[in-house]
Amino acid sequence: MKNYIADTYKQVRLQEGQRVIEQFLLACYFHPGLPTKELARKVLLPVPVATAIKKELIKAGAIQQGSGVRCTAEGEAFIEQKLGYGGLDRELYEKLMGDDEAWKTELADLKAEMETIFAGRPQVDVQIDQSKCTVETSLRRAILCLRHQSLVGKKILCVGDDDLVSISLGLLLKRLFPEKQQRPEQIDVVDIDERFLQYITDVSKQNALSVACHQADLRQPLPKKLQGGYDCFFTDPPYTLQGMALFLSRGISGLQKQKGLSIFLSFAHKSPDFTLNMQREFVLAGLTVQEVLSHFNEYEAAQMIGNKGQMIVLTTTELTTPTIKHPFLKSLYTGEETPSKREYLCKRCKRSIQVGAQAKIVTIEQLKKRGCPRCKHQSFELLSRRRAQD
Repeated sequence: MKNYIADTYKQVRLQEGQRVIEQFLLACYFHPGLPTKELARKVLLPVPVATAIKKELIKAGAIQQGSGVRCTAEGEAFIEQKLGYGGLDRELYEKLMGDDEAWKTELADLKAEMETIFAGRPQVDVQIDQSKCTVETSLRRAILCLRHQSLVGKKILCVGDDDLVSISLGLLLKRLFPEKQQRPEQIDVVDIDERFLQYITDVSKQNALSVACHQADLRQPLPKKLQGGYDCFFTDPPYTLQGMALFLSRGISGLQKQKGLSIFLSFAHKSPDFTLNMQREFVLAGLTVQEVLSHFNEYEAAQMIGNKGQMIVLTTTELTTPTIKHPFLKSLYTGEETPSKREYLCKRCKRSIQVGAQAKIVTIEQLKKRGCPRCKHQSFELLSRRRAQD
């Protein structure tokens, strides 16, 4: 079968990259009969560029003109067999693509299923800046991936995944394609935390999801088997500038060398000066900002960031490259950059306990697990927090 996208790109060398040809073809498939001007609007292209793509796809036999533009039988077969849309629940797909709130009713049972899965997640390790996003947030990330046409038929990398985005992606695909069939998607997770990797592996096996896990310290370059093959990646990195730059770099090294690929970056809302430095990092990496969704992410018990974070959708360009290619030896996590010590009060016996990197008990999670050194009670009140050097 012809590869209409690659063949058309050879003939029409678009600055936007070949992904826009795929989007044009999908628009013809899902909205047959649209005029060229309307197709151009849907894929955000100038009309002359859309016209050039249309002419080449007609010449190749993928689409035809007549009462608007629509796919030929060969074009439909290519989309269903090669791009992976065969067997799609089109009604559900079109509702999710067209309505930001549709998932609340259409996927209510899936959300309930995920609530059970998420309840069994391992305890977060705050020393490596883990925090638990809500089930709703994880599911909305998967739907965002779908709406950017980066899910169906794609290879997806999760650079760190304590938010179980891989599970949300896999379960959404099962819902979109209800017939049991061999799917082309591949979802890979790379993380340092073996507890989360094992949990994701177990859940994936129980639900027959195409998710594979790989243990690695991202201070080191991405394992070679994960380099250069993915269509998009998700990351929710440490909320330091160097942490963001490192996780972005490792994710970029996993992407195909292609313009127009999507990167889904979750990050805390920051000050204007910090945001400016973030944007400089994007420019240095050759990325453009496609979309910023404020308060998109919600986290459980993450008071330090107000329980909310933003989703930044980035897009690759001709100049995209990792800014960090070698082992990373500098401070990475928030606790390394600004170490702090905290004083907690046991709610039962009123004993004061020091917690921090330089104390016997490093995190509040460890304290709760061990219990008060005097009475073993597991409920505490934060009395004070200050920098370790103060």
